[in-house]
Amino acid sequence: MAAEQAGMTLVREALSGDNTAFEVMLDPLLEPGYRLACAMLHDSSAAEDAVQEAALKAWRKLNQLRDTSEMRPWFLGIVANECRSTRRSRWWSVVKATAAPEPAVEEPSDAVEASVEIRRALLAMDKGKRLVLVLHWYLDLPIEEVAAVAGLSVHAVESRLRRGIVELRQRLEGQRGYRS
Repeated sequence: MAAEQAGMTLVREALSGDNTAFEVMLDPLLEPGYRLACAMLHDSSAAEDAVQEAALKAWRKLNQLRDTSEMRPWFLGIVANECRSTRRSRWWSVVKATAAPEPAVEEPSDAVEASVEIRRALLAMDKGKRLVLVLHWYLDLPIEEVAAVAGLSVHAVESRLRRGIVELRQRLEGQRGYRS
């Protein structure tokens, strides 16, 4: 209860123009926001831009925040929307088409190889399944917050997670050249 009151005090201070209060509220959310943007855009520079734009939009729309306990899903939702907007823009396809190829890694370790396999499998998946998998397993968000960020019901998130895990497992088995 005391933490919630402190959070509401920060919101009131931020709404009154206190930049420091907003920074205190937003600071713990920047890193998860960046990780989400990297997972959605697959470009660290574009991810930084998306999080910066999301932070600016969050500042402008702070009065729309209903409850400080909803700050994380609210902000991550703004980041996800910014990433979607970036991917829809005409220039995104032009920029991505001319991006430099990833450097080859000599003799990758098993962990690096597994990470690359997982990334490939995730990229091949439907965006909706990929989003809930990344939010839940990579960003470690509870299902309720995943639902808030993705704009889905809890039941829909649970369903997409189950189907996404099955599909991811099948894709990984296909990449390794074996079937169970």
